[in-house]
Amino acid sequence: MTYPKLFLQKGKEVSLLRKHHWVFSGALAKKEEGIQNGDLVAVYSSKNDFLGIGHYAMGSIMVRIISFVEQAIDAAFWTAKIRAAHAVREALNLTQQKETTVYRLVHGESDGLPGLIIDYYNGTAVIQAHHIGMHQHLLDITEGLRAVYGKQLKGVYDKSSETLPKAEAVPSNEWVWGKSETDLVKEYGASYKIDWEKGQKTGFFIDQRENRKLVASYSKGKKVLNTFCYSGGFSVLALQEGATEVHSVDISQKAIDLTEENVALNAGFKGKHQSIVADVVKYIREIGDDFDLIILDPPAFAKSLKARHNAVQAYKRLNAEALRKIKPGGILFTFSCSQVVDKRLFANTITAAALESKRNVRILHQLSQPADHPINCFHPETEYLKGLVLYVD
Repeated sequence: MTYPKLFLQKGKEVSLLRKHHWVFSGALAKKEEGIQNGDLVAVYSSKNDFLGIGHYAMGSIMVRIISFVEQAIDAAFWTAKIRAAHAVREALNLTQQKETTVYRLVHGESDGLPGLIIDYYNGTAVIQAHHIGMHQHLLDITEGLRAVYGKQLKGVYDKSSETLPKAEAVPSNEWVWGKSETDLVKEYGASYKIDWEKGQKTGFFIDQRENRKLVASYSKGKKVLNTFCYSGGFSVLALQEGATEVHSVDISQKAIDLTEENVALNAGFKGKHQSIVADVVKYIREIGDDFDLIILDPPAFAKSLKARHNAVQAYKRLNAEALRKIKPGGILFTFSCSQVVDKRLFANTITAAALESKRNVRILHQLSQPADHPINCFHPETEYLKGLVLYVD
């Protein structure tokens, strides 16, 4: 199968030879006529050497490469890609567990499929395409999922209306095949209800799984504040591991309702739980100084380089306030999922917050995303989640 050709300027092939998945618009020398947004194209160097096949888009990122070898992008291609991604999760002992039945199957560029996210929820695969080129392969992707999972898969749900550019967005999310038999999953034995239809992302923040477990290990006998709590993942594990009291705070009533449901699903703990609908930034200024453990897991404050400075200032203010309020000997878990705020900048921002709060702080752990959200060593942009665990004197 042949695809329309696109040629790069001299020297602009270096990043693709190093297996980076993006071709920026400034690298273009010429392209064949008639190429439309979302089309598959073959990318060549200025010397007419083949470099890769990818989806064309009108924007800063002009092509997202899905194959560095010449091949047909057909149903067999998608099945092979999904099978390879599944093999990684199988190696992580995630695919057959009873204690954990939720994980990320495809993580974009990390699995060689830029713009594609697939999360697995106890028999249901939830798909999010981030550009129209990827979304056009929805049926082949679904058939690949069915081929890999067999009877284990009950339904495939497309939740791309929120992630596609507005001009290309599908009218609504929908079941592509089958239907879910349950909206309940387990993570390290704790139960959670997942709302993939109306919830954030694909329904759950899977990338905090190992960090939730770490929070739990520090929670016994502690009073815990979980801010930006969403569905209460940190709260549930803290209570299960013996926290005496947990306060869950989120600005969204829907998030608080989901937190309450998830806490109720995991009855048997002795600690107290309180849910609060509030703006976290304002709320944290008014709390007392009796929390032993505070979790700061805000949404991305910066989604572009232009917003980075303001985001850094927001992280600094939020963390400084939490550091001022936490009990001596307290533990602060603080996170950033802003891709444009790297690990060093985040650490420097927290250091500035510590100086402003006039508290002595030690770093106990440096955190990242879990292994089912792997980092592509050829595509550093796939590393986005970073966190610090601080001991505050």
